Amino acid sequence: VQLVESGGGLVQAGGSLRLSCVASGITFRINTMGWYRQAPGKQRELVAAITGGGGATNCAESVKGRFTISRDNAKNTMYLQMNSLKPEDTAVYYCNRATIWGSLPFGSWGQGTQVTVSS
Repeated sequence: VQLVESGGGLVQAGGSLRLSCVASGITFRINTMGWYRQAPGKQRELVAAITGGGGATNCAESVKGRFTISRDNAKNTMYLQMNSLKPEDTAVYYCNRATIWGSLPFGSWGQGTQVTVSS
């Protein structure tokens, strides 16, 4: 499995970013996938998930109404549109397998993409 995240950066509070994740080595379209994040000193948490066909999504309460997860199976790519960013969204963001209700990652992780939100 190879997972490559991109799109992070430094943004002011209230701003937006769009993250991308390209997956290879798996049958992407059959896997529920998710975006995870890990802030300094905290455990990695699942923030959003989407089923293989894209028909169902779920988001953590902390990001509901601000983050939107989507995927393009033809491109083996998943996205996370992040709007109204807050300083507490600062973290390294990773993509990996998930269930619609929780974590179920593959054994390996990508390098992640850093998101920093300034106040």
